[in-house]
Order: sequence, then structure tokens, then C-alpha cells
Amino acid sequence: MINKLGIDRKLLRYFDFGIVLITVIIVFFGCANIYDATVNKYGTSFVRLQMMWLAVGLVVVFVMTRIDYTFFSSYAPLIYWAGVLLLVYNDLTSKAVKGASAWISIGSRAIQPSEFAKLGMIIMLAKKLEDMEGNINNVKNFFILVFYALVPMALIVIQPDMGMTMVCFFIVLGIFFIAGLDLRVIFVGLTSLVGLVAVIWNSGILPAYMKKRLTIFLNPESDELGFGLQLIQSQIGIGSGNIFGIGAKFGANAGSGFVSNYVPEAHTDFIFSMVGEKWGYIGTVGLLLLYSFLLYRIMRIGKRSKDLFGTIICVGVFSSFLFSIVENIGMTIGIMPITGITLPFMSYGGSSMLTNFMAIGLVINIGMRKKKIIF
Repeated sequence: MINKLGIDRKLLRYFDFGIVLITVIIVFFGCANIYDATVNKYGTSFVRLQMMWLAVGLVVVFVMTRIDYTFFSSYAPLIYWAGVLLLVYNDLTSKAVKGASAWISIGSRAIQPSEFAKLGMIIMLAKKLEDMEGNINNVKNFFILVFYALVPMALIVIQPDMGMTMVCFFIVLGIFFIAGLDLRVIFVGLTSLVGLVAVIWNSGILPAYMKKRLTIFLNPESDELGFGLQLIQSQIGIGSGNIFGIGAKFGANAGSGFVSNYVPEAHTDFIFSMVGEKWGYIGTVGLLLLYSFLLYRIMRIGKRSKDLFGTIICVGVFSSFLFSIVENIGMTIGIMPITGITLPFMSYGGSSMLTNFMAIGLVINIGMRKKKIIF
């Protein structure tokens, strides 16, 4: 039976409203912090745009859950190569913004093609693994998978966007591990990665300022008025929040906090600094619990998927979110390199919000069409 929304009632029973609820709560929490971080300079423009992306994201989730996810398997090559072509176009035409040519301008706005290519890579790897019946330890199969992983990653390195490159690497690592790749191969791969990083580091691809930005977390005081300033200010802001935080400010007092005024990119990359200052230890733990619930539900859907394609997509989405959360929070407190990775559903950004909701839509879709066991 089809309900008024056009979704089979039997499938609607398996719609994971919990995932949607958690993501919406995180987005609203993010909006409260974005408002406080930007209201002095930009008024409510950033919050209104973020709420617009929330509405668009919910529509995307609804649309994607109406389409059987096996549809994406059939069109995986098209989705993948469309993402690659976007990256090629970006690398050839885009101008550098804050040191990286990672954005395609569309009028007064811009999109980040690597976000879409990342999702396309997950779908393509899932499709290929399903075609291979999960036989990842076959040498030919392994190198086919490596090829499809390396193409978008190489194009992202050229930009250069090391943050997104790291996300893609850990997505591939998570997929290969769950697919059962021989641990010895993973070890050799990680060892080879160290060599590759050394080559890239000394190749001239990364400009000197980006190298300094990536390593400054090791000793921010060495350049406390330059590259280390953002991290030092972030640590001060988070530390000042103590247990309960200084409280979110609205109305005439909005934007009066330390982070709002002294931490660059407090509404995007360093949104966690706002959380630490405004909401304290309680707020940061609460946010981590929300992320834990979200990751748990994604993992549970992946385990219950009726096929390998669905499982691998869930693993890819899980790996993407997990690494982004760890890296983003880690860089704001000084235990990870400072990169341009956003905090999922918290940081301001249209491309990341849209692709994150697309990923959530895919996961819910897989859960709705899980294999039913009949006794």
C-alpha cells in the first residue's frame, strides 16, 4: 500500500526517523553557534542560508528514500565519472581561495566538487566490490579498486586540499578493512603511504605556507602571531568554557564572546571552538554523544543490509563522518593538523551539508530495504 507521501507503508516501517532527528538536532545546535559567531559582521545571513540548506537536505533525504538504492548501483559509473569531471574542470579553471583551488564559482556562490566526488567514489567502490563478490584479495580486483580510489584523490591533491584527501584516504581504508583485505596488504599500503607523503611533501605541490599550517599544531607557540594564532586562540576559547560554558548570547549580547571575535573561521572549520566556549564540557560531551548515536545507527544499518553494495556504502559514510569528526575536533584542540575539514552538520557550508544529507538519504534507503528474515 502506498501512503500520501508516495512511499510503500511496508518500507516506511523501516524508515530510520532517529537518524533524521539526530541530524536535525545537530544542525539546529550548529545554527545557534553560527549565529553567535557571525551576527556582528554578517547579521543573520549565514544562519538563514544554513537553515535553507537544512530544508534542501531534508527534501533530498525524502527524494532519495523513494528510489530503491540499487538504482545507484546501476548508475555508479556515471555518478563516479561525473564527480571526476567536476574535479578536472575545477582544477583547470578555479582560482585559489585561501590557498586551494577547491571551489567552482556559480554566480555569487560556489560549490566544492570534491564533496560530490567523495560520495561518487564511495558508490563506485561499493559497486565494484559487489561485482567482485567481495573478493578484494584477488590481485586484479585489488588494483582495480585502488585505481578508482586514486583518480579522485590525485585530482584533490593537485588543488591542493589535504583535508579532503585525508578524508578520502580513511574512507578507502575503512572500506578495504571491512571488505576483508589482508592485513599484511594494509600494513604495506600504510608504509607506502608514508613514502608517498614524503614525496608529495618535497615535490613542490604543497606550498611552504600550507606545510607550516599542517605542522603548526606540534608547536603553535613557535609562530603565535602567525600560523599558530588560530589554534592558540581556539584553545583559549575552549578552555574558558569550563564545565558549563559562558552561555550562548542572543539579541544585543550576541557575538560578544572571545571565539566570536578572535578565532578565524569560527563558523566553519573552528565551529567546535564556539561549542567549547559557549556550552562548556557539558555541551561538547552532548555533541559527541549525538555523533555517537548517529554513527551507531549508520553502522547498524550497514550490518543489516541485504547486500554487499549497501554495506559498503554505509561503511564509506561511517568512515567519512568518523574521520571528519575526529580531525575537525582534534585540530581545534591541538592534537591534529589544521585542515579545511568541516564538522558534519555543524559547520556552515552548502556543499558539505548537501552531500552529507545525500549520504544520510542513502543510508536510510538501505535500511528501509533491508533483507527480511522469514521463519
